[in-house]
This record gives sequence, C-alpha cells and structure tokens, in this order.
Amino acid sequence: MTTTGSDVLLDRLTQLHSSEIDLSLDRTWRLLGALGNPQTSLPPVVHIAGTNGKGSTLAMIRAGLEHAGLSIHACTSPHLVRFHERILLAGREVSESALCDILERTLEANGGQPVTFFEATTCAAFLAFAETPADMLLLEVGMGGRMDTTNVIDRPRLTVITPVALDHQAFLGDSLAEIAAEKAGILKRGVPCVVGRQEEAALDVIEAQAARLGAPLVAQGQHWHAWEEHGRLVFQDDSGLLDLPLPALAGPHQIDNAGAALAVLRLLGRGEDACEAAMTHARWPARMQRLRRGPLVAAAPGAEIWLDGGHNAHATYAVAATLATLPHRPTHLVFALLANRDPVDVLAPLAPHAARLTAVPIPGEAGAADPRTLAAAAASSGIAAGTAPDVGTALESIVAECPNARIVICGSLYLAGHVLATNT
Repeated sequence: MTTTGSDVLLDRLTQLHSSEIDLSLDRTWRLLGALGNPQTSLPPVVHIAGTNGKGSTLAMIRAGLEHAGLSIHACTSPHLVRFHERILLAGREVSESALCDILERTLEANGGQPVTFFEATTCAAFLAFAETPADMLLLEVGMGGRMDTTNVIDRPRLTVITPVALDHQAFLGDSLAEIAAEKAGILKRGVPCVVGRQEEAALDVIEAQAARLGAPLVAQGQHWHAWEEHGRLVFQDDSGLLDLPLPALAGPHQIDNAGAALAVLRLLGRGEDACEAAMTHARWPARMQRLRRGPLVAAAPGAEIWLDGGHNAHATYAVAATLATLPHRPTHLVFALLANRDPVDVLAPLAPHAARLTAVPIPGEAGAADPRTLAAAAASSGIAAGTAPDVGTALESIVAECPNARIVICGSLYLAGHVLATNT
C-alpha cells in the first residue's frame, strides 16, 4: 500500500503521547485554544454515546437528514480501511489535501506537547467542520463520554445514548452503573437526550443525571417504541405511528437502533419521507454486512459470507440474534480478537450457532490475540476449532470441507477493515 502524506502526519501524531488511551479533557482544551477554538463555530451538533449501535444509529440519522436536503458533517471512529472515513465534510469523506492541511495545522499548533492520537485528530476534525459549511454535525463519542475528547460541545442540539453494556472496564468502570455514568456525561443542561434500550441499572443512572441537569429524556419504552410487525418496522411516539420498511442494516438489533434514529429525526422536525429514507438508504460497513462480490466471494462461490466488526459480548449477542433469523446453513466462524478481550465471554453468544471456528491473526496489529489462544478458548466453549494463517486460507479450508457454508468473519473491527481492504 502506498504511503500518503496524511499517513506520515498521522504517524507523527501517534508519537506525541506514550499511551494510546488517556481520558482527559485538559490536553484537548489546550490544543483547541491553540487552534482558535473551532468547537465554538460548528453547525448544530447531535452528540452520540453508547457501547454499541452508535455508528448504525448515526448512519440512519444521516440518511434521513440527507434525504431531507440537509448537508451533514459526521465524525466517527475507528475507521475500517483508511483514516479519511472518520471525517465526513458536507456528505463527503475528507480529501487527502484537506486532511493533510488540518493535520499540519494541528501539529504546528500543538508545538510538540503531549497529546493522544484521538485528541489531536478530533481537534483537527473540529477545525475542518468549523471551516466547511454544513447544516448539522453528527458527532460520535470515542470512548465513554464524560472525559471523551468530543465532550467539549457546550450546547448540542440533541444528545443520544445507545445501549450501554460492559466494555472498556479498565477505563470506564467495572459496573454497568459506572459505565452508564460515563456515557451520561454528554448530557447538557436543558438539552433533550434520546435514550435507546437500557438495562435498569444503566437507565437509573442516566435518568438521575438528566434530572440533575433538567435535560428532557426521550427514552425507548417510555416515550417511543419500535418493533417489527409483518415484515415492517413500526415506530410510535407522542406524535403518532409510522409504518416503515425494515432497516437496510441487517439484524434484529437494528430495530432498536432504527427507533433511536427515528426519535432523533422526529425531534429535529423531519417528516415521514426522511424517516423512510433513514431505513432504506443507510449504509454502515462491517455490521453484519453480507459480502456479495470481490475475490473472497469469488473464491467461495457456493458459500454465504458475512462480515461483522463487533468485538464484545453485547455485539456478538447481536450477531447471534441475526444468525437465528437466517435460514439454516452450517455456520463457520473466522475469528480474531484483540488480546485485551476475554474470548470466552465474546464467543459465548455464538457457540450455539457455530459448527466450527477458525482463528486467524490480525495483519499488522501487535495487540491481536494469538490464534492458538482463541482456538483453545473456542474449544473450551464447545466449538470445534483450528487456526489458519490468514482469512483467505481459512475460507479455502472451510469451503473444501463444506461448500455451502455460511461463513461469518467476526471479532474485530481491525480484521473487518483488513477484509474490506483486500476484498476489492
């Protein structure tokens, strides 16, 4: 792969802080000040936190707003194939020249001081968002919320909290209540918050924080409901009932994400056409994405290949729920995971659906778990398992044994990004 100017600049940013993750707002405020505080010149912001479902919900909100004729910025992370995916300027990925410009200016303003990669690149994104006209910015939290770099918006138009689950406990807390408190840190005084489906312990914390701030909650199960009925999505809130197509994004868990997106669109005053477009036009790669073309598909013509980047137990429950809705086929997992994850925990929801698992490395990822460790964890979970040196070899082995297999490549967004990059 050819090294670009932005690659060089991004690499320089990774060398400015010894830790990849160091939750704090002090460095962010300093750098934003040196850049002229671009966060004060943004279009109206919808700020989205949660453990899972942030990206899918954002994609549906974006699809609805763009169909309504609005120009949309978006800030998401991580990327799958290239960094440019993280910064959407008025509906388009940031160009190479524009990215180099904002990164160079950010490096110069920072003056060599310690700053994490996420902090620096988010500040650079704010610079681009402030200088490019748009009607709205959809802003995804990186981790947590309260101390996340994105939490410098004084008064967003709306906030959103998608389902909260146990994840990143080393940084956010050991209990669901502690993690929910971090997510609820994005709530702002008087600003409405759309809340997706939550366990009681998480909802209690969110409701308490909202009460302290006088932030109106628009919560699933209380103020809005979404469900599937006769192959359609039905959404109901105080404004009435919508009968819509099912989300283009696969999986029953997308019903809840769709409901949150629809609640946002309704609060933003958008009508049924925008709501329908949110269901039919949204695209969000590597979330139970069916691969239908490319060299991997060509090499396994009788197989059905799916790709998912979910990397915690809450996400793999969603994968398992999706598999449960599909016609029966022998299901083979091609699996990778970062070493800081518990493979038994992540694999537990998938075990009832898997005929076999093949563990693979994640190319170029030093923090990836050893495939032998993953295979052993799978075996302890009751899944027949082996290893392969790469995804292509894994697929060859699977289709040689089971030509009509359903193959689910899963466990890591880094692996998913590698698959998308190579399957072009």
